[in-house]
Amino acid sequence: MKKLLVFLFFASILYGYGQGSKNIFSRDPIINLENFQKKDIYFGFYLGFNSYDFKIDYKDQTPDILVKKTTGFNVGIIADLRLQEYINLRFEPGLYYTKRDLFYPQSDFTETNQPFNATNKFREVNSTYIHFPLLLKLSSLRTGNIRPYLLTGLSATLNLSSNAKLIDDNFQQKFRVKTWTPNYELGLGIDLFSEYFIFSPSIRGVFSLKDELIRDNASNGLSPWTGNIDSMKSRAVFINFSFH
Repeated sequence: MKKLLVFLFFASILYGYGQGSKNIFSRDPIINLENFQKKDIYFGFYLGFNSYDFKIDYKDQTPDILVKKTTGFNVGIIADLRLQEYINLRFEPGLYYTKRDLFYPQSDFTETNQPFNATNKFREVNSTYIHFPLLLKLSSLRTGNIRPYLLTGLSATLNLSSNAKLIDDNFQQKFRVKTWTPNYELGLGIDLFSEYFIFSPSIRGVFSLKDELIRDNASNGLSPWTGNIDSMKSRAVFINFSFH
């Protein structure tokens, strides 16, 4: 699935380049939507895919927790404010759904009184995020109907599935993380100008800045699920297809 998504992303760029190159090298190039991005503000929407992971740092050197990633989906809106010819301020709130499966090693259970069985060694982390990124879009010079750009900025993520308010924890099979997470983001994309709209495929990395894990309520700290974790931070790859 990941290879297919990457293939579709670069295929769309190559297709746009092929279409744009006809205009670049023709005698009378047709420039689509020439004045569209000269507007002070414009709006759009996006659809896309995500792949979330956890970056886990441990207190003691033990076998790593295996994180099995899945492909989730994204949907959201875009508000774009033109600051300068090549710089835009962009707000892209959206809804992101993803799932991660955690498989714990047997060594995490050796000093606890919890049995190492199929139920205890596995935790499913379903996440429904509302994502609030504020980004700078740094565009290059437009060539024909193609304009590459870079994205960078900060974001805040509200996890609607965090379980943060629950008293129950992993001893009752409830995996808990914090409700809000700050992040930084880096990405790149390309604007492809058609006759009626702008199609913009982009790929972006998102990196959490703070530990998200809520520790279990074990009085002696001997939780096989959270006891050896120093920090757990989300990181993700977004592939979005935007329309303006």
